[in-house]
Amino acid sequence: MLYDLTVVQFSKMLGNLSAILQKGAAFADAKKIDVTVLLNSRLAPDQFHLIRQVQIACDTAKLGVARLTGKVESAPVHPDTETTLDELLKRIESVREYLAGFSPEDFQGAEERTISQPRWEGKYLTGLEFAIQHAIPNIYFHVTTAYSILRHNGVDLGKKDYLGPMPYKM
Repeated sequence: MLYDLTVVQFSKMLGNLSAILQKGAAFADAKKIDVTVLLNSRLAPDQFHLIRQVQIACDTAKLGVARLTGKVESAPVHPDTETTLDELLKRIESVREYLAGFSPEDFQGAEERTISQPRWEGKYLTGLEFAIQHAIPNIYFHVTTAYSILRHNGVDLGKKDYLGPMPYKM
């Protein structure tokens, strides 16, 4: 179950984020706006700009899965130096490629795994707690914020852009 909640869903949301960013670029082009204006936009003065929202969404996906599977050393390193749309799209794609390398078997014992981070000052969560209370809400927060920054700037986005394709059954 953690595989589906993380690898499958994180990959989907990063794909949706990529499509949202591309709609932002098309909007900027049509309106003759430098796309960097959108990339550096934020919703509030004390909130991260769009570039950082994308970086954190990517980090949450790759490091969340890496921590759950005990494979932190395998996670790709991104120095957070992206300044262009193309660089952000490449980062998203590299994380999606990384996630594609995991299988449900990699999550054996993940629910009970002890997970900590330096900023937690010695505190920890179980893998299940980490997934449900940290990684999943965190990626949705940053993807939602990226979506909202673009929407706030006039990009024609709707809920279907955020949710992406649905696996409807007949």
